[in-house]
Amino acid sequence: MRAQWIALGACLSLGCIGTGIRGDLASVHDLTGTPSANVSNDDVESSSPPEVRELLKKPIDANTAVRIALLGNRELRASLREMGVSRGQLAQAAVLPNPVVEFESLPERNSGIELRAEYDVTGLLLAPIRANAASVDVDASRFHAAAMVVATGYRARAMFHALASAQQKLAIENQSLDAEATSRDTAEAMWRAGNVTELTFSTQDAAYQTARADAAEMELAAADAREALVRVLDLHGQEAAIAIDDKLPPVPDALDVPADLETRAIRASFDLKERKSHLEALGKHAGVARAEGWIPDVAADVHAFQGARDPVSGNQIDSGWAFGAGVRVSVPLFDRKQGTSAAIDADLHAELERYYGAATDVRSRARTIHARLVTAHGRAKQFQNVIVPARKRVVAQAVLQYNAMQLDVFQLVAAKQEQLRAQLGAADALASYWTARAALDALLAGYAVHQGGD
Repeated sequence: MRAQWIALGACLSLGCIGTGIRGDLASVHDLTGTPSANVSNDDVESSSPPEVRELLKKPIDANTAVRIALLGNRELRASLREMGVSRGQLAQAAVLPNPVVEFESLPERNSGIELRAEYDVTGLLLAPIRANAASVDVDASRFHAAAMVVATGYRARAMFHALASAQQKLAIENQSLDAEATSRDTAEAMWRAGNVTELTFSTQDAAYQTARADAAEMELAAADAREALVRVLDLHGQEAAIAIDDKLPPVPDALDVPADLETRAIRASFDLKERKSHLEALGKHAGVARAEGWIPDVAADVHAFQGARDPVSGNQIDSGWAFGAGVRVSVPLFDRKQGTSAAIDADLHAELERYYGAATDVRSRARTIHARLVTAHGRAKQFQNVIVPARKRVVAQAVLQYNAMQLDVFQLVAAKQEQLRAQLGAADALASYWTARAALDALLAGYAVHQGGD
């Protein structure tokens, strides 16, 4: 303990606690294993970073979307900059108190000039303790920033999957609309020729009009998904017109989920680490408050007098300097920071309750994410390996039957529409799986995705 005080005192006296966050950014990089924006010395610019503009020159995939978000997302950049708040508070807590110097000319006190220098000894003794408590807040801010890095990466990936799925579904729906248009035009020509009833034509026309409405709705969904991704990437102007590679990889045959998922989620959680740092900081702040309450407020002063005068005649009798010293002590009889200590203790106990609740919440989210991943994997595999191939075989057989004049054109179109609907379901299921996989990766990296997916 003595060595710690000596080291801290030496550090404080040399002013070695800086306000820069370069080291904090490096720590966040180490915690997440992911490089993010370097905001240590940069001014706030309204335009995107040059590296983002370079990445946007060609269609982006999910990994590129994550990289762009980590470089340019404003909320993330703000969280990284906010580490400078706790860093600055630490630097301020470590600052030694300033000496107080007085200069007076007081003939009524039988002296010509009086100089006094006073120093807060208690502030000097408490500075290392305050700095030690504030250093834990810096750790908490690092964990918070690390959680924001992982969360931003997850959101970018999830929004990319949503846009990829929306674009694929829109393309499929446009194919469906073309098929319905062909069926409608054929039915109209046959009705006018008297080969089918008006009911047949009306049925095909209604199906075509419904397909138009569905295509318009999917076009709007694709536009919404695009804007959601653009917002996560924080792009504007011409940069918002991004092009993406919307081909998602197929679903793997087997899932790779750790057996001890809950335990690993607890160990990785940046939220729990941040809360634990806050608890430690509150404990140390409580110690500081108690120390402030019991340590007397001591100030030492040195004073010098020049030009002593005769108290009766007022004539100067000595032109030299006289020196003295003194100590001022505030005895802690009444104010011992009782209220402050009690308030910090209450805050500490409340945060401890929240810490245990948050740990339970992380375990619950781990189970939820696991259940979603298993369901999404099974559903996507069913579409990929069974449903879509089955509908493809149905269409192939329908074409053979149509060529043999065993099916009419409307039955062939109906078979094709069922195949397209299966492809729509497959696109949805594939995006759901990869989004669930991203949520699992985020969980193991330290961020537990909420049940709503954010």
